[in-house]
Amino acid sequence: LLYTIKFEMVQHNGRTPFPSLKNDLIIRAAQGEVVEKVPVWIMRQAGRYLPEFREIRKDHDFFTICQTPELACEITLQPIRRFNLDAAIIFSDILVIPQALGMEVIMKPGVGPVFPEPLIETCDIEKLDAHVDVKTKLSYVYEAITLTRHKLEGKVPLIGFSGAPWTLMGYMIEGGGSKTMSKAKKWLYNDPDASHKLLRILTKVIISYLIEQVAAGAQLLQVFESSAEYLGPALFEKFSFPYLEEIAAGVREGLVQRGLKEVPMIVFAKGAYHSISRLSYAGYNVVGLDWTVDPNIARDFVHITVQGNLDPCALYAPKTELIEMTKTMVLQFGVRNYIANLGHGIYPDMDPESVQTFVDTVHEVSEEIMKQGNPFDQLYT
Repeated sequence: LLYTIKFEMVQHNGRTPFPSLKNDLIIRAAQGEVVEKVPVWIMRQAGRYLPEFREIRKDHDFFTICQTPELACEITLQPIRRFNLDAAIIFSDILVIPQALGMEVIMKPGVGPVFPEPLIETCDIEKLDAHVDVKTKLSYVYEAITLTRHKLEGKVPLIGFSGAPWTLMGYMIEGGGSKTMSKAKKWLYNDPDASHKLLRILTKVIISYLIEQVAAGAQLLQVFESSAEYLGPALFEKFSFPYLEEIAAGVREGLVQRGLKEVPMIVFAKGAYHSISRLSYAGYNVVGLDWTVDPNIARDFVHITVQGNLDPCALYAPKTELIEMTKTMVLQFGVRNYIANLGHGIYPDMDPESVQTFVDTVHEVSEEIMKQGNPFDQLYT
């Protein structure tokens, strides 16, 4: 197996082409083109709700999986084998960037990610390897992407991703997840200059990281500003939006400089309902929406493709109710300029059968709308 992996990596580096893409629905939808049905994928679709993932997890530490290309590839492929999804997303974690900067991150069972030595004082920024060689330090991610592109055999596109600067900053200061982000927000209020310094370091690394993912084979990119909900409009405008905008511009410019083809980019700022219009002008192709955003309001304020946004907990509902909620979501968004997803990542205790119902319903309902020429398919061209 390892011999095969290394051979494939050499072949790609020697410019051997990837398999031809057979399903480009999500790429066309992201670019605002007409599609035959609404594409659908699910955040955290490769993960703990799948029994096959749990089997692998029994024998391997979480970050060992992330850092082992063949394991990351296998887990990425698991939901693609099970469901008729329209994209794969590489199995990794947003916290590989703090790790690359020199911070230790461990995944504690039942707790989540923990930083044994978080950033306490603003002077702790100096401990970070701000000039890290991302191409070398995170090579395992790129190897996993390249391997997965080959193993997908063109079935669906592969999404690469990164956490956004503010979200990563929050973890690095809080030392893990937080219900308030009060320690990180204290930095924003008490020392905005140091906060911007850290955010600039992260932005630079993220841009390089995403460019390398495309070079390795990623066909779309998503930037997760998962902690946007902790920022009100003013703080979001000051400490999140400018960096999201810089990432979009920096990645596109970097791809051109490298002679690489641009790929669609998605921004998902959970809880930033107040800024979805602004986000649609930030340089991305798609704005991801969490489940608190009304689809009708989103369509009024976002002029590009949207993604989302069924409540993840809706998958706990009986099958008939889940079908109706999914149908309503598709009807409200319309089938143009739309990518179906949940409004956040799927939960670990979810029944895979509910995922099957969700995915199939999106496809069936949207195909029927297109066949009937329903006015909803013309609203958002």
